[in-house]
Amino acid sequence: MGCAGSREKGNENSKKIRKPKAWKHTEAITRAQLVKMREEFWDTAPHYGGRKEIWEALRAAAEADLTLAQAIVDSAGVIVQNPDLTTCYDERGAKYELPKYVLSEPTNLIHEN
Repeated sequence: MGCAGSREKGNENSKKIRKPKAWKHTEAITRAQLVKMREEFWDTAPHYGGRKEIWEALRAAAEADLTLAQAIVDSAGVIVQNPDLTTCYDERGAKYELPKYVLSEPTNLIHEN
């Protein structure tokens, strides 16, 4: 074992994650529109830099419950800057910014019948 394993646990520099505070989209949107926005974000996000596997881990965390999300970011070595996952870094210092709409639903989501 070398000294590379010193940050292996990751918990000491990782905040406990939580869902973003309630937020409102600029206009009321349907679940289908929200899903489309999320898909577009995840499809284009890796093109803005960072590592593909970190983006995949962040997507999995964003779509999981909080306990699983915490395990995902910890095991991927993601450094959580904001507890709601809106700003994270990888171990190389690359920044990952997630919009609230991929992390939670807006308060003005239109519930269709």
